[in-house]
Amino acid sequence: MEEIYNNILVAARAMDWTEVWAVIFGLIYIYLVVQENVWCWFWGILSCALWAWSTYALYDLYVDAILNIFYVVMGFVGIYQWKFGSNEKEELKVTQMTVNQNVMVVVAGVVLTFILGYVFEKFTVADKTYLDSFTTSFAIFATFMTIQKKVDNWIYWIVIDLLYIYMYWTVGAFLFMLLYVVYGVIAVRGFLEWRREAPGP
Repeated sequence: MEEIYNNILVAARAMDWTEVWAVIFGLIYIYLVVQENVWCWFWGILSCALWAWSTYALYDLYVDAILNIFYVVMGFVGIYQWKFGSNEKEELKVTQMTVNQNVMVVVAGVVLTFILGYVFEKFTVADKTYLDSFTTSFAIFATFMTIQKKVDNWIYWIVIDLLYIYMYWTVGAFLFMLLYVVYGVIAVRGFLEWRREAPGP
């Protein structure tokens, strides 16, 4: 335990400024998501822009960098959807996905994982290509669920967060690892709060 603590301290002292602000903005983002506050997307855009640079330039996680660029774009989509995404052009309400919809997401996520993993393993020097591709693939689908205010998004994020904790630990990105520990805890809370609000599928 002491070794883990010392590693985190060393990582904190060595952090690039982009990592520091990516973490701070990321915490603001996830807190506001749980509160269904549309301003979450503004902080998410800032966090992911900085995160994209950090994962590319500092950790050679190319797939993760691409994912964060995708998040930046989806942040603008999220602002619109949360404000005007319902059929009545009113604020979007929390809903739940069907079992069949979840099965389709899992199948599509696995297929996309193998496609991205193969491409990045064969044509780049990226690290942890298949694990990075798995988290990226399912994070893409979870992002669309978040934009649509589907309560199921939190279940996917919990699994993704656990895998990111492992991945960032192994590459020495200890502060990002701690951020995903916090994300995981908040995702559990988000699921419980949104589930109370959501009607059945």
